[in-house]
Amino acid sequence: MSKQELRAYDLSIPADNGLKRGRTTGTCATAAVKAALMLLRFGERSATVAVALPGGEYCMNVPIARISKQDDGSVRADVVKDAGDDPDQTHGATIFAIVKANSTNQIRFIAGPGVGTVTEPGISVPIGDPAINPVPRAMMRTAVQEVCGAQDAGFDLWIGCENGEQITKKTFNPRLGIVGGISILGTTGVVEPMSLAAYKASIEVYIRVALGGGPDAIAFRPGNIGITFARDRLKLLPKRIVHVSNFIGFSIEATQRILKEDNFRLGTLWVVGHPGKLAKIIDGVWDTHSSKSGMAMAAVAKVAQEIGFNSSVVRAIAACNTTEAVLEELGNGERSKELWVELENRIGLLMQEQLGQVDKVAVRLFSMNGTALGAEA
Repeated sequence: MSKQELRAYDLSIPADNGLKRGRTTGTCATAAVKAALMLLRFGERSATVAVALPGGEYCMNVPIARISKQDDGSVRADVVKDAGDDPDQTHGATIFAIVKANSTNQIRFIAGPGVGTVTEPGISVPIGDPAINPVPRAMMRTAVQEVCGAQDAGFDLWIGCENGEQITKKTFNPRLGIVGGISILGTTGVVEPMSLAAYKASIEVYIRVALGGGPDAIAFRPGNIGITFARDRLKLLPKRIVHVSNFIGFSIEATQRILKEDNFRLGTLWVVGHPGKLAKIIDGVWDTHSSKSGMAMAAVAKVAQEIGFNSSVVRAIAACNTTEAVLEELGNGERSKELWVELENRIGLLMQEQLGQVDKVAVRLFSMNGTALGAEA
């Protein structure tokens, strides 16, 4: 589908749980970049710009709050973030881009005021870079190409957030080694209202649908990590794969209740996802939202110690700022695989204890790029 054929994403249509979707910081920053470029290159002031969303199917029309030329020849554009009904810390924040041509014929990303800089390993961008994740960077590159074409695309993009230094104190960024402001995030360009108590009602509906017809197996997924395994390796239909978000404990309780009501036993409950969320279960955390739980590295380090890892390695794991950094620390050796398999087994057993109507809970952990960390089948 060409960019001319992209369908407009309609934020007025609620999510399946009846709540309003929103725009990610990545979408807001991309809209600001595109609006600034249109004024810089062609003198056009746009009240709204269309941002191509990842996946190549939709674009999103984003209103521009302000746009102005700067004394140094750059252009600044501001977008006010609307996170919909999700309790996002950046809801209502002003995300801005300052765009200026450079002579390098390259696009350079710069942390403007209120956007953080990466100082520790384990984040998806290098140390020293602005905390702008890969998908938003790709979206901004696409916006530059749409406005300017493939040639002559040398621009410096300062991405900032008003009051970002204060907003970031309410997030995990300081503990992740991101200093000076917020992160520019988003993998789909759309904020799904998943972190609300109201979402629990819709999860229960999804579980009922997944269990309908008496299947041999269903799968839980906290996010998008592991969905390819559930779909392609396990051959589960989409309705058998339930997006439980952070509400893992609630989802287990709902599953057990529904199975008892229907007098049915489920053969296998698969749980697929990233250890950053699922490893928290080792510490008895069943709501994995960052506002209600700590980080997972302590649990990973505890298990490593219990299965005989060297004390220096255990300390290194505990000191990591993300579970992705743990992956970098451990590498791809056999002991690394042993650790992840042990974590999978322990998480599965803890869940199994609460699921008397389920014969087996099978957990599979994956890195951010979808690589299986423990058992592969």
